[in-house]
Amino acid sequence: MLPNTGRLAGCTVFITGASRGIGKAIALKAAKDGANIVIAAKTTHPHPKLPGTIYTAAEEIEAVGGKALPCIVDVRDEQQISDAVEKAVEKFGGIDILVNNASAISLTNTLETPTKRMDLMMSVNTRGTYLASKACIPYLKKSKVAHILNLSPPLNLNPIWFKQHCAYTIAKYGMSMCVLGMAEEFKGEIAVNALWPKTAIHTAAMDMLGGSGIESQCRKVDIIADAAYAIFKKPKSFTGNFVIDENILKEEGIKNFDAYAIKPGHTLLPDFFLDEYPEPITKKMESTGAVPEFKEEKPQPQPKPHLGAVEETFRIVKDSLSDDVVKATQGIYLFELSGEDGGTWFLDLKSKGGNVGYGEPSNRADVVMSMSTDDFVKMFSGKLKPTMAFMSGKLKIKA
Repeated sequence: MLPNTGRLAGCTVFITGASRGIGKAIALKAAKDGANIVIAAKTTHPHPKLPGTIYTAAEEIEAVGGKALPCIVDVRDEQQISDAVEKAVEKFGGIDILVNNASAISLTNTLETPTKRMDLMMSVNTRGTYLASKACIPYLKKSKVAHILNLSPPLNLNPIWFKQHCAYTIAKYGMSMCVLGMAEEFKGEIAVNALWPKTAIHTAAMDMLGGSGIESQCRKVDIIADAAYAIFKKPKSFTGNFVIDENILKEEGIKNFDAYAIKPGHTLLPDFFLDEYPEPITKKMESTGAVPEFKEEKPQPQPKPHLGAVEETFRIVKDSLSDDVVKATQGIYLFELSGEDGGTWFLDLKSKGGNVGYGEPSNRADVVMSMSTDDFVKMFSGKLKPTMAFMSGKLKIKA
């Protein structure tokens, strides 16, 4: 872990989406120095699935030595951003650091992304980052620290990162393009950088995307907080960089990264948008049974499943069903399998005792999963992890 130095004592840090997750972790790291934290987020009442509000975050910040100003901010609302900036300047006398952390995600392809969801991602990710930056820049110019940090990836134009979730990639890259443009526009006045994790980070959003058990393949939010802190220690001349968390922490002398792992020793899930080092990532993905689509080689023919492999898999699943499994799951799954021995199959874990079969279930499915029969058999036999199947585009989910 990166030790605090006290450098941010008295600095005012404006963080969007700071009520939970990565935003709150960055806030707490700065607060330990005695920083003033502006919590610019939407959540004012407890959410049934997502922990934390702007007020609970404020309590945590003050408990570790910082000062907190919780502000109700939906970054889609320019007036709410302006009001929060004014309150921050009035209370703390200025703004020294802006962290554009608020983000919306939908890992859906073009035909499965509703216009409202596309608008949400563009409004929160790209437009929200732009507006928050615009509102803070006049005050950042007056600061001796003067940093803007966007939680966004390097601008990697490998088509694999557009293929499965084009809208999300465009919206997220909009944040990165703000870095590219503003770093040049305000060179010498404000340091503008991006920060992105090398591996998946365990947050409430990751739990929703990856499902149960995903945390063992993730790192803690602390690694992002430490990396952000390392950036804030840099001078204004450190600008226009697309920083990877692990890389900058290695520069800071961190050698053992097990402290950041949720479960040290487990294989970590590579994050999106990174293939600068395709060999290590490819090996890591292949070790779980997946075949990364960005690997540059001639496609090898996949072995066909044995005749009846899908039917046999469902038979094994059926034999393992019990009332306890049904009670714990309460879901109906529809599998749309392509290729030999494919078709539509269902797994009913709502009805008493559970049931599996070919065709449609008697009640509406809660989740629809689409994949090839080859990958289905691999996944249920433990040779392909569901998370890797999803991340690599082999498994598509509608819910």
